Amino acid sequence: MLNEFAYCPRLCYIEWVQGEFLDSVDTVDGRFQHRRVDRDSGKASEMFETFHARSVQLSGAGITCRIDLLEGEGGRVTPVDYKRGGAPDIPEGAYEPERVQLCAQCLALRENGFVCDEGIVYFVKSKKRVTIPFDDVLVNRTKDLIAELRTTAGRGDMPPPLEHSPKCFRCSLAGICLPDEVTLLKEMEAADAEVDEEEEGMNEDEKEATSGRIRRLLPSRNYAIPVYVVGQGNTVRKKEDRLEIWSREGKLSEPKIREISQLSLFGGVEITTPAMVELMQKGVPVIHYTYGGWFQGICLGMTHKNVELRMRQFQCVMNPKRSILLARKVVAGKIRNCRTLMRRNDPERSRDSLDLLARLANNAEKASSSESLLGIEGAAAECYFSRFANLLKEGGKGFSFKDRNRRPPKDPVNAVLSYLYGILVKDLFVILLAVGFDPYLGFYHRPRYGRPALALDMMEEFRPLIADSVAITLFNNEELSNKDFIKTHIGVSLTSNGKRNVIGGYERRMETEITHPVFGYKVSYHRVLEVQARLLARVISEEIKEYPPFCTR
Repeated sequence: MLNEFAYCPRLCYIEWVQGEFLDSVDTVDGRFQHRRVDRDSGKASEMFETFHARSVQLSGAGITCRIDLLEGEGGRVTPVDYKRGGAPDIPEGAYEPERVQLCAQCLALRENGFVCDEGIVYFVKSKKRVTIPFDDVLVNRTKDLIAELRTTAGRGDMPPPLEHSPKCFRCSLAGICLPDEVTLLKEMEAADAEVDEEEEGMNEDEKEATSGRIRRLLPSRNYAIPVYVVGQGNTVRKKEDRLEIWSREGKLSEPKIREISQLSLFGGVEITTPAMVELMQKGVPVIHYTYGGWFQGICLGMTHKNVELRMRQFQCVMNPKRSILLARKVVAGKIRNCRTLMRRNDPERSRDSLDLLARLANNAEKASSSESLLGIEGAAAECYFSRFANLLKEGGKGFSFKDRNRRPPKDPVNAVLSYLYGILVKDLFVILLAVGFDPYLGFYHRPRYGRPALALDMMEEFRPLIADSVAITLFNNEELSNKDFIKTHIGVSLTSNGKRNVIGGYERRMETEITHPVFGYKVSYHRVLEVQARLLARVISEEIKEYPPFCTR
């Protein structure tokens, strides 16, 4: 952690204080290169003899360290630190983070009674040993960094991101840190604060100029994919590095565990204990649904360790002024996205309806209470769904839609919408857990037993863009027919085949890459959900002032 603090204080804070970590090619390869020195635990000899001890655990000078290799003769020792890369061509022989990390080991060794005047960095790629002398300058710098790291961790404020640093390109936590995104949003907030009181903020040209200015440091999509198991009596088993999915007729598929982002089980699907344990160890959530698609619960390994974020979340929820600010943004974003979907897909779109939604979105930005915000959202929903039947073109005209109804849905269109909303809230539930939130504590949807209120809050702006858009596409492209629905006197539900078609359409939409309206880079909807959750965390921690809802143009 001291190495990382010298490299990037924000990286260290995210890993050490907030407990977040993601692997990259570099970190995986680093563990591989360390496999020999990590294999055997060692102990420094107290006898006057020559020794080589691997993976020596040691505490001293206020730190705890594990020394890759300790070479010594009697009381004089030399720590050796393994680095996966090549030796840099600089006068010091190694960069400051590596020299500080080695010097910290020296301080711990000295406090334990050893004589230590120098250390060695072994660069695996170039197979070169570089000697690092522990002079007064390096020792004092190391002590200062240790003290600064303790102060930073104890203060509880995340250090600011590095600005346009080349270090960010190979950082595995760039998608968590969001250095360029946070910097840009803070710049936009500062620009808004400087405009005259008569102006509302940045005009469209100024906003257009900000997009595309930042680097895309995170992958556009998540290459691990969700696996859905639909079918009464199906079983999920583990075999080596794969999951085997069996029906009563035989094996259906065998995906590789490392390529699975989540496992969703619908209805009476069984999973064996070895499979469950393996998924928990790998951090892959297992989500359980009823046969009808109601989200029942989630099985996950060690939950997120970011207590700091949850404490701030609870404080924010208890503050009505901060809660209403977040709720305004969420509802206004949802209304604007409803208007966009209507403008794009309603061939007979009414100017009055579009103007009404625009006014309601602006009113939502100024709502003084949760009650008035609920009224605004209700009026917007009534306007939006009154035109929803017009979004169903020739392929979907065989299915009527009069109004939004649920529990249970009374027609096929509502059945598909409810099913999609259930899948979407599940995805957001999993993402919020991964970020460190409590998904049950929201700012707009009030807490209630069993209600994932924060996931429902986050879902609002994405209902029209993802769930409603998928439903329209499925009906208009005739991917759903009457035989995909079960109609009873109580309501309408999807058949197993209908669910597969809906899930397939949903995943296609989630893998669709779009241009981010603020940041300007290409990103999939799967990734957008995570970015928005991370930005919400930055608002909760007061690093940025206002939550920027995701609104397409």
